[in-house]
Amino acid sequence: MKVLIADDQRVVREGLATIVGSLPDLEVVGLAANGEEAVALTAEQRPDVVLMDLRMPVMDGAAATSAIRARHPATFVVVLTTYADDESIIAALSAGASGYLTKDATRDDIRRALEAAVAGQTVLDPAVQATLIQAAKAGTRAQIAPAQTAARHLPDGLTQREAEVLTLIAQGRSNSEIASDLFVAETTVKTHVNRIFAKTQSRDRAQAAAYAHRHGLAE
Repeated sequence: MKVLIADDQRVVREGLATIVGSLPDLEVVGLAANGEEAVALTAEQRPDVVLMDLRMPVMDGAAATSAIRARHPATFVVVLTTYADDESIIAALSAGASGYLTKDATRDDIRRALEAAVAGQTVLDPAVQATLIQAAKAGTRAQIAPAQTAARHLPDGLTQREAEVLTLIAQGRSNSEIASDLFVAETTVKTHVNRIFAKTQSRDRAQAAAYAHRHGLAE
């Protein structure tokens, strides 16, 4: 199995490469420092699976996952990140990730997740499952099936929450105002804005607003 590793921290990339490379029948074919590099290396190396961090510069892991799954459907993605909040989990799964692990995962956890992804199965870290169950019981929007269904009806892989943020951008709302409107942290809004820019190929908020108007998302 050919594996590509994407993480913006060099020590983490190299550590994961050592772990994955020591596992039977697994070969590390590339290391990427951001989502854009991950997409480019996937096209070049055609790995079976990408072990993907989420919070990275240039292009984040969710946007990279969406691009990889759209362009290379034979390549699967397993997320390995320190974040286990419902927003991050839903963004990754909606983008097409086949697994979601936190960085306290063991060597065997990583192996099982990679093998399961290639076999067409989904593996979720127990902490991730607990987060989703708790969110669902609380009646939040953190329900995977509706999020995935909504994403299929939006352009360029935008999630429902990203579409909501894009609509507010088109209305001229600032990040702090959007955070207040949606009852989320401003850092979460910034993450959504970066993902929106990447998916819509917008350089700034003006271009994103124009995109929203073209696709009927400005209302």
